[in-house]
Amino acid sequence: MAKLGFLDKQRSIAGEGFNRWLIPPAALAIHLSIGQAYAFSVFVIPLSRIIGISKSAPGDWSYTQLGWIFSIAIAFLGISAAIFGKWLEEAGPRKAMFASACCFGAGFLVSALGARFHQLWLIYLGYGVLGGIGLGLGYISPVSTLIKWFIDRPGMATGLAIMGFGGGAMIAAPLSNWLMRHFSSASNTGVTSTFVTLGIVYFLFMQIGVFLIRIPAPGWRPAGYVPKTTTDQNSMITSRNIDVATASRTRQFWLLWIVLCTNVTAGIAVLAIASPMIQEMFNFRERYGSATTAAAVAGGFVGLLSLFNMAGRFGWSTTSDYIGRKATYTIFFVLGALLYVGVTFTGANHLNSQVLFIACCAIIISMYGGGFATIPAYLRDMFGPM
Repeated sequence: MAKLGFLDKQRSIAGEGFNRWLIPPAALAIHLSIGQAYAFSVFVIPLSRIIGISKSAPGDWSYTQLGWIFSIAIAFLGISAAIFGKWLEEAGPRKAMFASACCFGAGFLVSALGARFHQLWLIYLGYGVLGGIGLGLGYISPVSTLIKWFIDRPGMATGLAIMGFGGGAMIAAPLSNWLMRHFSSASNTGVTSTFVTLGIVYFLFMQIGVFLIRIPAPGWRPAGYVPKTTTDQNSMITSRNIDVATASRTRQFWLLWIVLCTNVTAGIAVLAIASPMIQEMFNFRERYGSATTAAAVAGGFVGLLSLFNMAGRFGWSTTSDYIGRKATYTIFFVLGALLYVGVTFTGANHLNSQVLFIACCAIIISMYGGGFATIPAYLRDMFGPM
């Protein structure tokens, strides 16, 4: 038990002279790991061929059934973030990060059993429920801590952490494809061994964040920090500190929740099936003549989306420090609506332009990531750091 005491909140308070720029790497270690979720679409086709191996066979899972895995994980991300948010403030980020690593890693191991014995409910439970809880805990703990360290630049701070969540797929997509090729055989798609490997690797990598993370001492302020003051009655930046229970009963809180939910739901629609979507919209199997090559090219597309997801999280959130959160979200909804309509006309049956398709998806995902990264700063403006 003494060793676990290292996880206590009091043990993670930074000493005098601690460099706050050591916190972003700790946050990135967690977010780059849980960002693997955005690469899950690379598993959709292999999972749909567990029985048939080279192609889907009777008894194999459909894309619709497999699509629920990612949806459940994202749902439990939101649920766990809401439920455990108050506990995080009491327990501290180090304990929350360790719990995240345990849940996220265990989710892969349980999913490996589901793939091995062809039990989809185990993958729902593993990657969806356990992994989703790991996502939620891992998502909020670095963000909450960074906002405390960077009260002078909250948009940039949240972007630093959350860009890792968006960029995780840039590593995970090619890594997962390589592992599946390495473990595959004439009678095995390689998914089971890949899940086991990723579960162990991500658990260990997330411990970097657990050991590096610190919280500022009570009353700490950055050198030269001067709180913003305003006499503008229409200002959307509060000087108060409103607790979670009170904030969640306000109209503003739920309007922001609806705004974020709408933006996220639209982005997830692209991310959940990014790999099979581009393969089928542009007939990759016929174009490249090989399922392996088609999957590799589609994996590159997923990686590119991850890059824009990551860049959007830092770029849009930092931009919001200058143009305001409201203006940033207005851009998301106006431009986003146009792009979602436009992307449907880029496929082989219409314009047949992969360039336009990729461009539309890339901008959409940048705004999806930007919405995620900007909302913590928006909430801080409205309700204080809580």
